[in-house]
Amino acid sequence: MRAAVVVAILGIGMAAGAAAAIGTAMPGVANPQRAHVNWMVKCQGCHRPDGQGTPTTAPAMAGQVARLLAVPGGREFLGQVPGVATAALPDDQLAELLNWTLQRFDPVHMPAGFQPYTTDEIRKLRETPLRIEAAAKRARLVAALEMHRRIDAARNQKGDGQ
Repeated sequence: MRAAVVVAILGIGMAAGAAAAIGTAMPGVANPQRAHVNWMVKCQGCHRPDGQGTPTTAPAMAGQVARLLAVPGGREFLGQVPGVATAALPDDQLAELLNWTLQRFDPVHMPAGFQPYTTDEIRKLRETPLRIEAAAKRARLVAALEMHRRIDAARNQKGDGQ
């Protein structure tokens, strides 16, 4: 009975992943269906199926996660946070999952010329996982993002007045 439930859940996840990926190439994602199933099994328990997270358990991914790629240290942070660095997945599938997550939940903020995470990069980042310092590092990165947003807004405002 339990095996049948697992197979059914995986089948649903694979179908949903295939539907989400139709017509859309995702750099660094060899198998979108597998990445989606890995999201469901490893991530969505805290970050929720829609990537919205919860204030008390996990930050939102939807509309947010790729923004971290815009600040120094953000890319590394994403590969070192505890839920990523310690995930029970091989490095290649973890790289694929991270690339899928960025493109699935925050395509608007993906930087031009995005270089997907590689197996080797993930392997190296996992060697130095963040632990209790993860929240403080995330707070510093979010503050840096806010500073960049303010600078961009000021530049845009100044440009509009001329």
